[in-house]
Amino acid sequence: MRLRCAVLDDFQGVAGDFGDWSALSGEVEVVSLREHLTGEDELAAALAAFDIVVTLRERVPFPASLLDRLPRLRLLVASGMRNTVIDYAAAEANGVTVCGTASSSAPPVELTWALLLGLARSVVRENQNLRSGGPWQSTVGADLHGRRLGLLGLGKIGGQVARVGLAFGMRVSAWSQNLTKERAEEVGVEPAPSKEDLLATSDFVSVHLALGDRTRGLLGPAEFALLKPTAYLVNTSRAAIVDQGALLAALHEGRIAGAGVDVFDLEPLPAGHPMRTAPRLLATPHLGYVSYANYTTYYGQAVENIRAFLAGSPLRQLP
Repeated sequence: MRLRCAVLDDFQGVAGDFGDWSALSGEVEVVSLREHLTGEDELAAALAAFDIVVTLRERVPFPASLLDRLPRLRLLVASGMRNTVIDYAAAEANGVTVCGTASSSAPPVELTWALLLGLARSVVRENQNLRSGGPWQSTVGADLHGRRLGLLGLGKIGGQVARVGLAFGMRVSAWSQNLTKERAEEVGVEPAPSKEDLLATSDFVSVHLALGDRTRGLLGPAEFALLKPTAYLVNTSRAAIVDQGALLAALHEGRIAGAGVDVFDLEPLPAGHPMRTAPRLLATPHLGYVSYANYTTYYGQAVENIRAFLAGSPLRQLP
């Protein structure tokens, strides 16, 4: 009997185009699931008949309570080499091997700048006006050159965002709880003396922190009160770092010029969710990792991981 593999959250139905799944023919039946599964009961019922699951990033949690309900599962492949929503101890206890894939930081860096530039030059609004016969030139763009870009986080992605900002002629500063003077000098940016100083002095603020106990809710009402009314906020990192209620209030009350967001507390974003219609918001449906190169890596290496597992020599095991 062939093994069965479920590919989760293949929203566009393209997973089959980015890996040589034919290499598994005869041994594995691959089923693409295009609708997001929500809730442990729905996941347990849908995945009960599968031996292998391929999951994207940290979209679907695999806690012990779920893994205990999947006695047939033997291999879990997650895109990326870091995943905080899989219970590795429970996976091991249930005889489930967990493997990851490589992942490029370039796509989220590029999307960060797409959102920032789109906000600064009102690209969506001007395009809609042009296509609908609206006013010719209805906005005045916010300049980047000479303005301050404040980065919350200066890791791999934050460092790349900083270098683009410097190329635009921006003054770039950064802050995080772990940022060292040496790291700031390496990238060529100014270390902000505090989070509060960075927020109060920046014209554009971009979030590039990992989600954890110290960063959850890092930007709340008090922090939004520090931002300039002409400032823009971009978040392509994790939604929970920014208090969503505080963000919505700031947008509706016009206390900031705008925000660019690619991540949400609930994904996919439900119909009628207030983030879908908030003013001054440029939002995308978590496209940060969704690129040709990343998908080629994710699904190509997922196939490699499955083949290696079947051969008894798993690749890229996590954690």
